[in-house]
Amino acid sequence: MVRFVIAALFTLIFTAAFAGDLEDGINAYAREDYATALAKFRIAAQRGDHKAAGAVGFMYDKGQGVAQDYKEAVRWYQLAAQQGVASAQYNLALMYDKGQGVAQDYKEAVRWYLLAARQGVAAAQTNLGFMYGTGLGVAQDYGEAVRWYQLAAKQGLAKAQYNLALMYDKGQGVAQDYKEAVRWYQLAAQQGYASAQYNLALMYDKGQGVAQDYKEAVRWYQLAAQQGYASAQYNLALMFEDGKGVAQDYKEAVRWYQLAAKQGSANAQYNLGLMYNKGQGVLQDHIRAHMWFNIAAVGGNIDSVKNRDLAASKMTAQQIEQAQRMARECMSSNFTKCD
Repeated sequence: MVRFVIAALFTLIFTAAFAGDLEDGINAYAREDYATALAKFRIAAQRGDHKAAGAVGFMYDKGQGVAQDYKEAVRWYQLAAQQGVASAQYNLALMYDKGQGVAQDYKEAVRWYLLAARQGVAAAQTNLGFMYGTGLGVAQDYGEAVRWYQLAAKQGLAKAQYNLALMYDKGQGVAQDYKEAVRWYQLAAQQGYASAQYNLALMYDKGQGVAQDYKEAVRWYQLAAQQGYASAQYNLALMFEDGKGVAQDYKEAVRWYQLAAKQGSANAQYNLGLMYNKGQGVLQDHIRAHMWFNIAAVGGNIDSVKNRDLAASKMTAQQIEQAQRMARECMSSNFTKCD
């Protein structure tokens, strides 16, 4: 958002009267001298520069050079938005969308997103597509969602490319088309968008829209997993456990199961319990197996209950008590104390 606002300011065609203060404000903002930037933007705004008013709103929004004040941000955004400043229209829409500085109002958010979207603001087009796709503030309309996602995706916005890919993947608003889904997932994935990387990996894993290719699936799972994407970590662990697209490596499987398990993935917790139960990639440890089965059961994994009880049949009462205590500590610490 910061980069977007600065870029918008730099592209202004300054009038001779206002250029000095506004340019000084932009330069001050670029060197993170927010107090000076705010002062300069205020002067320009008071002289009638509407884009400068939007910049003042942004400073209040982010608490830069001034105490964060959403209500004041909304006031400045409104001044600029009503004069057609696209970035202010978008930011004002966000405030209504989130209920910051104003009562949450999806209809009002849609109204301002639409005005900014019609001026070509890719982020506004994307958010407007989401509103149509979910029916927030407007009647649900997948076709309209696709239309706005396409406009933003063609501008290179990764989130829009990912959302457009999902529409093709699911056949919402367009005929289901896995090849087209893959094309848009790839564009977003190449920009480092973790969700797109994960979904692209799934396409290669299943052979949907592309020839099945486990190695390529592993490559994209890894990229998403390294960004902390729990589902990718779980699926990557499966690939290492099964030796699909990579040499079978139980230790590596355990490592990725652990990362996903500590993010609350019940499936990863269950599989991690299995690894401890079998002694694959780790020393066999029925206590830790019981612990992870227990945690996974709480998370909704049905198979964990049976396997927990099987593990318990091989344990003493004292060991079961220890495993239960470890499970409680693991969960109460938000998975930070699970070793």
